[in-house]
Amino acid sequence: MAEKKKNFEESLAELEKIVAEMEGGGMGLEEMVAAFERGQKLVKECGKRLDEIERKIEVIRRGADGAPTGTGPLPEMEEPTA
Repeated sequence: MAEKKKNFEESLAELEKIVAEMEGGGMGLEEMVAAFERGQKLVKECGKRLDEIERKIEVIRRGADGAPTGTGPLPEMEEPTA
């Protein structure tokens, strides 16, 4: 059965749990290696997701001419009026 793809927050929480378990010192060598390998995979997944989000933000922040609109905070979204 295929593993459900975790969202960023779930992956980060799992990574934090792995780090805490490894720092706890109760793992044997084989467990430590397996945890390290899983942690490395999670770091790559989280980094990839952050890169994707950064690219999306860059696209959103471009003006009509394609040039960046600035590096300040994102503008406030207006509430739709009904």
